[in-house]
Amino acid sequence: MIGTALSRWTMSYFTAALIFLVGAQMVMVAGYGFPAVAAEAPETLILVHMMTIGWLSLLMCGALFQFVPVLIAQPLRGERLVLPALICLLTGLAALLAGFLQLAGVFDAAIPLLAVAGTLLPAGFVLICGVLGGTLWRVKLQRPARFVAVGLACVLVTATLGALLALLISGFLPALAEIDFRMQALPVHIAVGLGGWLSFTAIGVSYRLLPMFMLSPDRERATSRLSWWSGVAALVLMALASPIAALLETVGLAGAATAATGLAVVLALAALVLYGFDLAFFYRHRKRRIIELNSRAAQAAFLALALSGILLLALLATGTLERHVGALLYLVAFGWLTGLGLSQLYKIVPFLTWLECYGPVMGRQPTPRVQDLVMERRGWIWFAVYFLGVLAGTATLLVDQPGLFRAAAAATLLATLAIVVELVLARRLANVPDDKRLPEGASRPRLFLPTPH
Repeated sequence: MIGTALSRWTMSYFTAALIFLVGAQMVMVAGYGFPAVAAEAPETLILVHMMTIGWLSLLMCGALFQFVPVLIAQPLRGERLVLPALICLLTGLAALLAGFLQLAGVFDAAIPLLAVAGTLLPAGFVLICGVLGGTLWRVKLQRPARFVAVGLACVLVTATLGALLALLISGFLPALAEIDFRMQALPVHIAVGLGGWLSFTAIGVSYRLLPMFMLSPDRERATSRLSWWSGVAALVLMALASPIAALLETVGLAGAATAATGLAVVLALAALVLYGFDLAFFYRHRKRRIIELNSRAAQAAFLALALSGILLLALLATGTLERHVGALLYLVAFGWLTGLGLSQLYKIVPFLTWLECYGPVMGRQPTPRVQDLVMERRGWIWFAVYFLGVLAGTATLLVDQPGLFRAAAAATLLATLAIVVELVLARRLANVPDDKRLPEGASRPRLFLPTPH
C-alpha cells in the first residue's frame, strides 16, 4: 500500500465515528436505553442508531474509501462526493436522533424530523455507494471486493427500508400501515444491516487487511468462495423471509417459512465456519512471526464472532432467542464489529499517518517505522479491558442484571477512551523519538482534517 493515494476525508469519517462510539457508551453507562427500557423504545433506538450509523457505518465508509482502491488497484472515482456524503449522513443522523427524542416526549417540533432523516440518510448512502460502486464498476473483482460489493447492495436495502419506516412513523405512508409493513420490514432491516452491510463488508475488508499486515498468502481459496456463496444465499433468504412468510401463511404453509428461516441460519453459520478456516490459514501461514497488537486484538473479535454463533444456536435450542436477543446483538455489535474496528484502527491510523507524514520523504530521509507511532505495551492492556468488559456485559444481559451491565459498560468506555487517546498520540507523532519525528521535508499531519493542497 506504500505509494497509494490517501483518501482525504478518511480521518474525518474515523473521528466522527469514534465520537459516536464514545457517546453511545456514555449513554449506556448512564442507564439510558436498553436494558433499562424496552428494546423497541425510542431511547433504545437512539442508542442503536448511534452505534450502527454513527459508529459502525461511518467507520466502514471511511475504511472503504481508503481500501477499495487497494483491493482493485484502481483510483477512487468521484472523490468530490465523499464530503457531501459525510454531511448528509451527519445531518441525517442528527435529525434521526432528534426524531426519536421527539417520540420519547422530550420536546415537540413542527418539523417532521424522522422524515427529514429518511431523506438525508439514504442520500448519503447513495452517494457513498456511487463513489465506491463507480470505483468497482467494470473491474474484475477478486473475492474481498465481491464481499464489499454485496455489502454495498445491502446498505442500499437497509437505508431504503429505514427511510420507509421513518416515513411510516411520521404518518406519510398510511398505505404501508395497512399491510403491517413495520413488522415485515424491521427484521429485514436489522438482518441485512448487521449481517450484510456491516458484517459481510467487514469480512471482505479483513480478507485483505489481515494478509497485508501479517504478510500472509492472500490467494483465493475454495473456502473463501464457499463462504461468499453461503453468505449471499443466507442474506437473500433473510431479505425475503418476511414477505415469503406472509405469502405462505395466506395459503396455510407457515411451516415452510420457518424452514426457510432455519436454512438461512444454517447457511450463515456455514459461511462463518468457512471464514474461520481462512482466518486460521492467515495466522498459521504468516511470514511475520511476531504479530502486532492489531492482529492479536482482532483474534478476540473473531472469538466474539464465534461466540455469537454459538450463542445464537443455544438461544434457538432453548427457545429463548426473543428474550435474550439483546445480549446476542450486544455481543455482535461490541464484541465482533466494534472489537474488529478498534483493533484495525490501531494499525490503520498510524499507517495512514505514516504515509501522510513520511511517505513524501521515503528513500531520501531516515524515517521511523509504522510501529514506532504506537506503544503496544500500553495498548494491549486497554484491548484486554475492552474485550473482558464486553464478555461481562453480555453475561449480565443474559442474567438480566442491568445494574451490573452498566458497570461492564463503564469498563468498555474506559478502554475505548484510552484507545482513542492512543490513536490521537499516534496522529500527533507523540511516541516517535524527537530526533526522528520530523525529518527535513516531512510535516505533521492534521488531527482529522485533510492537509490543504
